Amino acid sequence: MQNYEMMVIFTPVLSDDEFKAAQKKYVDLIKANGGEVVHENPWGLKSLAYPIQKKTTGIYWVLEYLAPSDINEKLKIQLLRDEQVLRQIVIKLDKYAVEYNLKKRSGVSTGLDKAVEA
Repeated sequence: MQNYEMMVIFTPVLSDDEFKAAQKKYVDLIKANGGEVVHENPWGLKSLAYPIQKKTTGIYWVLEYLAPSDINEKLKIQLLRDEQVLRQIVIKLDKYAVEYNLKKRSGVSTGLDKAVEA
């Protein structure tokens, strides 16, 4: 089992219920294939750096999960087929990224706080 982080940008025209249904669909897909969700973080509506499909905003969602490596291909196929998804990326996390995310979620100083403030 490997640690992964997935960020998905959904189309901004989704209602709150449609957004939650889309999240549930991908969480269920991960769990059905032997994965485990570690943390879910819906960022909400944000501006895009550049227009995608003539849209200037998108609904961001970040998901951290543990899963076997073969699940990512199935997940990628489903994300590419979904018309509600504007962009997606899946990143394999190393032990330092997992530790950083854990500290960030628990409120412990990550050492980057001062760099952000400056």
